[in-house]
Amino acid sequence: MNMEEQFILSPARQLTDAEKELIWRRPPSHKASEEELRICREIKRNWNRGEMKIANILLEGDAGSGKTQLAKALSARLGLPYTKVTCFADMDKTDVIGAILPVVSRESLEKMEPEEQKLLKALYESDGFQSAAEILMDVLGVSQEQAALRMKKLLKLAAENTEGEAVEYRFYPSEIVRAYQKGYILEIQEPTVIRDAAVLMALNSALELDGSINLPTEIIRRHPDFIAVITTNRNYAGCRPLNEALRDRIQHTEKMDLPPKEVMMERAAAKTGYRNREVLDVLAEIIIVLDKTARANAIKGVAGMRSFFYWADAVAAGASARESLYHKVIYKITTDSEEIRLLEEALTSQGLLASLEEVELEVKKTKC
Repeated sequence: MNMEEQFILSPARQLTDAEKELIWRRPPSHKASEEELRICREIKRNWNRGEMKIANILLEGDAGSGKTQLAKALSARLGLPYTKVTCFADMDKTDVIGAILPVVSRESLEKMEPEEQKLLKALYESDGFQSAAEILMDVLGVSQEQAALRMKKLLKLAAENTEGEAVEYRFYPSEIVRAYQKGYILEIQEPTVIRDAAVLMALNSALELDGSINLPTEIIRRHPDFIAVITTNRNYAGCRPLNEALRDRIQHTEKMDLPPKEVMMERAAAKTGYRNREVLDVLAEIIIVLDKTARANAIKGVAGMRSFFYWADAVAAGASARESLYHKVIYKITTDSEEIRLLEEALTSQGLLASLEEVELEVKKTKC
């Protein structure tokens, strides 16, 4: 398997310097997965096959299973800019499409609060490359949901301060529209949390291979290079099953679970620089058992790759493997005493707590 294989989809396409900066650069710690290469090969094989084209991908799995990392890796392999939108419960159509903002006069602007002036000026001076939400996220240092809420307040404020005036309006496209129109890879995180059916309908329409989006200013068509990667967690608080119409528009799905133990160890070694295979083997086995036990007992938390990385990193720095097991892994799954007891029993029954103590003793001996 050629892990350095590239799958450039549009070799003749000329990206701007700003767009080239959006192509993900694989760090040295990134290890190519079978899923990554399988998706790229499927996309490349069907890219020019009309109705058989694969351009909507679903990555469904537990938190920490590598969904976003995989979405970014597709950007590097396919040579396309990457961006994302994180969905939230109160998302409305303006968050999917964008917003029309009145341009407040200089006199009215000067009467506003300093922060409001700062935000409106940032929007007015933008070059159109960033979405409105992204501009506010940069200026305020807030999440996408908080930026969306702030944008709605600015719209109301701008409207109040332009009453009775001859007003110029500007349209600020959403991140979704920008990616859709310019032909980027767009990761749509957690559409399962959206409550408004109208928002889901707008997404459904946009994901048609020959789809379009009706903007207040124009109708835009789906760029031939646009790829939507939907990432969603299984059995996660606040998530509902993926909308059937949305799922029907998916051409390729990956079930994201913990990778094989050997792959887990390779990724942890690359990520943390810790290369004691005996220790990593025991840590990985414990993560696997905890993951299975949590599922079997309907414990909501997850023992995933993120927990494994942080635990391995703590052990590499000299922390007690047994003590840090709780702070990096078990308490992240649950702090309920009865559920913790079930997890401990599973580890004890398979001799893993004893194995953990053994490798810890060996590590101490080598340091003496």
